[in-house]
Amino acid sequence: MTPAIGRVVRVFGRPEPARIFVRPPSVLPVLTALATVILVTITSPAAAHHVGSYVPRDNAVTTNFKQIKFSVQAKRFDVASQLFESGAVRAAMRAQASTLPAGLEDGTRAALRASDGPEVERRLMIFFAALARDLALEADRQLGEPGGTPESRAATGRKFLEAIWRYYNLVDFAVAMRDSKSSVAVRLAFDEAEGYVKPAAGGAPPDDPAKARQPIQRIVQVLSTLIETSSTSARRSS
Repeated sequence: MTPAIGRVVRVFGRPEPARIFVRPPSVLPVLTALATVILVTITSPAAAHHVGSYVPRDNAVTTNFKQIKFSVQAKRFDVASQLFESGAVRAAMRAQASTLPAGLEDGTRAALRASDGPEVERRLMIFFAALARDLALEADRQLGEPGGTPESRAATGRKFLEAIWRYYNLVDFAVAMRDSKSSVAVRLAFDEAEGYVKPAAGGAPPDDPAKARQPIQRIVQVLSTLIETSSTSARRSS
């Protein structure tokens, strides 16, 4: 059943339910003028992800991402730049720099200063795809470790899949616009992996949650290729 939603806006072309973010004090005076635009997805069990299940709850990184992209959509690149410079997205880029394409932070900053919305979108897509890929790598590693009960292994799988989807869901539309095959491949692999870690009929634990490793490995492969090709196209256009 499709959940009821309130007034919606479009974020990079995708309709999303309305909610006003808590904004950093340094940009509150400017963002007040954007109150009808800077709205974000409400994340509750009643909201739908691609198979109608749920959207994981926001954390500081996803909240900051949504603030930035709504500011970009409103063509308030000065606000978006402030949000990027002082926010959790940039901090996470720095923390994850060793696993990210070289120059991603500087390129995002430059795109914001140049008021280049499509380039900002592409840079952020690469970043969140990388976060999802790294989580998928760790999920594969942990599910491959010996020992543990089916219940504990299934719980591990569900935890990682929720975290993977928290980040990938934010940029799936941007991925689909550039590479629809990759978007479909990630979604199908995610759905398959979910099926292996969900409780069986009657609430029994899954027979073999480690079977989720194969679709999770496909997520890693698809996202790794996406990151490489998108980073190459970004370098060529710079």
